[in-house]
Amino acid sequence: MRTSHTGSVDDYIATFPPSIQERLQAMRATIAAAAPEATEKISYSMPTFYLHGNLVHFAAFKNHIGLYPGSAGVAAFEDQLDNYVHAKGSIQFPHTKALPTGLIKKIVRFRVKQQKEKAKAKATAKKK
Repeated sequence: MRTSHTGSVDDYIATFPPSIQERLQAMRATIAAAAPEATEKISYSMPTFYLHGNLVHFAAFKNHIGLYPGSAGVAAFEDQLDNYVHAKGSIQFPHTKALPTGLIKKIVRFRVKQQKEKAKAKATAKKK
């Protein structure tokens, strides 16, 4: 991963070799399809989709693309992550395998639902 990146998501992706750019664009398109209301930005020096707060981050590394859906986003799909290195809030998709776009969409949709519920609860609390 490149450090302290502050430009656009396009700028971030452009810093990688073409084969990695393709994977990053595929990840970006998959997330965008699952979260059409989300906006893009750079946060923590990574491409980030934002919807009522940070939704998911993703980033390229030497051997994998990392997806960062937060701890709940990983925990909810733990049973489907056996083939991937993962930790409390991250999942690694190796460059040697195709991106599991169906799984990524499910994780992102889960996070969209979570963020919308959080925003609704916050709005309700403000009214009280």
